[in-house]
Amino acid sequence: MARTTAIPDNVTVSDLPRRAVTRSAKLATLPLGFAGRAALGVGKRTFGKPAEAVAVEIQQRTAEQLFKVLGELKGGAMKLGQMLSIFEAALPPEIAGPYRATLTRLQEAAPPLPAATVHRVLADGLGEDWRDRFREFDDTPAAAASIGQVHRGVWEDGRAVAVKVQYPGAGKALLSDFNQLSRLAKLFAVLMPGLDVKSMLAELRERVAEELDYALEAESQRIVHEAYADDPDFYIPAVVAQADDVLVTEWMEGVPLSKIITDGDQEERDHAALLYCRFLLSGPRRSGLLHGDPHPGNFRILDDGRLGVMDFGAVDRIAPEFQYRLGRLLRIGTTAGIDEIEDALRREDFIREGVTIDAEALHAFLAPITEPFITDTFKFTREWLRDMAARVTDLRPTNVVRQLNLPPEYVIVHRVLSAGTGVLCQLECEIPARAESLRWIPGFADGSEAPDAADAVDADRPDDDELAG
Repeated sequence: MARTTAIPDNVTVSDLPRRAVTRSAKLATLPLGFAGRAALGVGKRTFGKPAEAVAVEIQQRTAEQLFKVLGELKGGAMKLGQMLSIFEAALPPEIAGPYRATLTRLQEAAPPLPAATVHRVLADGLGEDWRDRFREFDDTPAAAASIGQVHRGVWEDGRAVAVKVQYPGAGKALLSDFNQLSRLAKLFAVLMPGLDVKSMLAELRERVAEELDYALEAESQRIVHEAYADDPDFYIPAVVAQADDVLVTEWMEGVPLSKIITDGDQEERDHAALLYCRFLLSGPRRSGLLHGDPHPGNFRILDDGRLGVMDFGAVDRIAPEFQYRLGRLLRIGTTAGIDEIEDALRREDFIREGVTIDAEALHAFLAPITEPFITDTFKFTREWLRDMAARVTDLRPTNVVRQLNLPPEYVIVHRVLSAGTGVLCQLECEIPARAESLRWIPGFADGSEAPDAADAVDADRPDDDELAG
């Protein structure tokens, strides 16, 4: 579960406007810093330094300041920083180091909400007699989430439960960040000229607004819980209660996926990786929802070998037609010639109108990325991931990825694919990723289009025998 900094004991809701002014001032330093670097670049070119070298220097300095400021902030700015963290993976250590260190410090040093504040939120949501709903309630939080914290308790019927409590003022702080960040599109374009940053920010803002809505999170978790009920591979905790800024779900024991990554043997890592991959790929087809926060903290291996999954605040509702578009794009990317691949990327707006691209460079960039979906089994390794990160984050103007756009509807899909691939590489596993993709992504096997019927997902969902296989 992602950690963040909550409101300390000495900070009240009335302090938030002052904090907002400070945050705005930090964000304002970004374009000012870029303007100074650009002016410096003009001077260096005037005195004979090669234009490409100047451009790379400006990009690196821009990245350094961008990641530093975003890392120092919380809320929406921090979320954007985490989304953009794929770009820091291949930056020089002296640039990426301060950014990573700041994010780590924020995630590990989250002060809890005062107990009195937690009790007030529980009373607002569950009523003044909220204690009667619990046999036990632990005032010490078990974990801190991105917009609140989680407490352990025992519900009135004897079930162990996780109680998620949103901290006051979270919504205003998060949404205010995105209003500020939307003004910085030109700065982000320095790093990725082909990127439609405004659309990305709009999509991320929409997702963050959904995370603030615990009623929507409860609905999503109920849908996924029902879709995977009695499944031999997965366990989704049931929703026990939800009201206002409080969400109560069943507590889930198990070995965290992070523990499997650090201490698991090869068999344990391959088993966990296969279920992890299967869950992420099967979600849209089985429930219509894609889990949008696939970091290891949200997954547990239970005693019976099943994969337990939590935290459905960030999900993407994947329509059947879009599932088939994804499948066709993956099929084209793994089987077609480069001209057909380029045409497909232009149709999906990955290559924006008017942008020219080198076909050979595009082919060289995509070839290793599609490897997991071509071979019968694929070995996910940290070395392979570092190579992929270097390809994506190379700041040289000749890097083809800098000409690519990320369409808004692909933002969360791209984030899940990137984060999920990273987890698989941390597991150093070997799994049949292609077979799982063929099984769960409509259109990948034959390039077919979605049926016209509104129940296309139900019509195309594997039957019980397939699911048990």
